[in-house]
Amino acid sequence: MIRVLFYLIIILAGALLSPLIVGNKGYVYISFLGWQLETSVIFAIVAMILFYGVLQLVEWVVVSVLNVVLTSRYLPQRWRRKAARKHTLVGALAMAEENWPTAERAMRKGAEQGEIPVLNYLAAARAAQYQLKTEERDEYLEKAAELPLAFEAVTAARTRYLLRSGDETAARTELDKLQPSAKSKTPLLKLARDVYQAQHDWAALRTILPALFKRQLIDEPQYQQLNNQACTALLQQAGAQDLAQLNACWASFSRQEKTQDALIAAYAEQLHLLEQHDEAIKLLSKPVKHDADDAVFNVIARIISADDSALLKLLQSIEVKCQNRIAYQRCMAQVYAQLREPQQQLAALQKLATQDPSANNYLALARVHEQLAQQQQAADAYRAAAQAL
Repeated sequence: MIRVLFYLIIILAGALLSPLIVGNKGYVYISFLGWQLETSVIFAIVAMILFYGVLQLVEWVVVSVLNVVLTSRYLPQRWRRKAARKHTLVGALAMAEENWPTAERAMRKGAEQGEIPVLNYLAAARAAQYQLKTEERDEYLEKAAELPLAFEAVTAARTRYLLRSGDETAARTELDKLQPSAKSKTPLLKLARDVYQAQHDWAALRTILPALFKRQLIDEPQYQQLNNQACTALLQQAGAQDLAQLNACWASFSRQEKTQDALIAAYAEQLHLLEQHDEAIKLLSKPVKHDADDAVFNVIARIISADDSALLKLLQSIEVKCQNRIAYQRCMAQVYAQLREPQQQLAALQKLATQDPSANNYLALARVHEQLAQQQQAADAYRAAAQAL
């Protein structure tokens, strides 16, 4: 609407001014080096407009010719780059569809003249990994590593692929090149966690656990589980050497870790294996006085002997408090079995079978009934075990 109004104003202005212009044509006189030119003002204006138009046309032709001449030598390269972008797009779409052969082929072609070839090579390596083509995968990664600023990305990708292939040793070698630490980036920390767990390198895992928890890569229960698993494994490794190594390992734990029942139980069990039975029993007695973890009862069941009367009395004193705990009833059943007290073992097994009606518990109950010559009850227990399978 505004454009139409503008044109209308121009037409009206021309209609109003045209009589004035026709009646007053004006006069232009030009003299230069003996040349003389006389004409009207209107013709001079029209001539200048035409001259300017011809000049613009000549300029456009000259510039176009120069562009063709100067850029013709780069046309093949431009065509190749255009084709590379097309191959990269096809490869990206194929990866989204998980069409790995097509993705590998397209990404490989797109890398030759691509704008960011390292991305093409990494994508081709990923597609080759899914096809279990390890040689092609390694070839793509080598080509990507030759490009600038690609070392960390290529090394991390190679580490991840080696770990998925089950080659933990080679994956650890590649990971060490990146030198992961608590200050490393989040993806590297996650990768380090996976490699350390696969290799059972619990000492290295403990060094990055606080960083994993701080960056919310694991929640508090996961942190406690991994930390306890790592500390328990370290205690077992130290206990396999000698008592000095075991004590040194325990001393390296924090004060908070030394108060955790699961670690106390693991330390006590290793002490028992190193013929430090009395010290192990003394260590286990402390958490029993409170609300002990199931791990404590499991270790007690394995290492208690007939001479540990004080611990037995302590266990009997918490029977009412722990009567509904499966770990406690299993512990008492095993303790009475070692002490060769079948009546008390039978009572503990009956409570255990009630709380945990598994086939193994009913079989253990049936054997005690047979030991006590209670054939009918033994048959009932065997029947319950068969039904629980």
